[in-house]
Amino acid sequence: MTTFVRYSQIALLPLAPLTQTDSPRTLLSQVAQEIAKIPDIETRQNTAAYTEILAGLKFEKDLILQLLREATMQESVIYQYILQKGEQRGEQRGALKYTLRLVNRRFGKIDSVITERLQGLSTEQLESLGEECLDFSNVSDLVAWLERNTKS
Repeated sequence: MTTFVRYSQIALLPLAPLTQTDSPRTLLSQVAQEIAKIPDIETRQNTAAYTEILAGLKFEKDLILQLLREATMQESVIYQYILQKGEQRGEQRGALKYTLRLVNRRFGKIDSVITERLQGLSTEQLESLGEECLDFSNVSDLVAWLERNTKS
């Protein structure tokens, strides 16, 4: 079998879970066995991650995790990217929540327009605002800070 044919078959593995089947467990098991045979570690990891993502459109999470090795998927660049994005969103949400609590405690309930502007800030901007907020005398100081530190 030529290398091209082999890699063409590998490239199709993530699509296999989307095919119609009466036995999803058997299908996913067969796909997992084929993925395990891929000699190149990076290709194996990425193929497992792509397969997991597409299988998630059709099958239950527990079945996918049972048949596809989670450890292999976790090493995939795609899995790492998704995880990193999730962590960044979580950090931003935490920073936003803390900053909103700080601002509301300092100035009382703030206008929804200001809240919307705060929601558009990066984690770093929210952290900076949290520190500087301690020096603000009133809401106009907050608005001035937003004007200086955001585009809109």
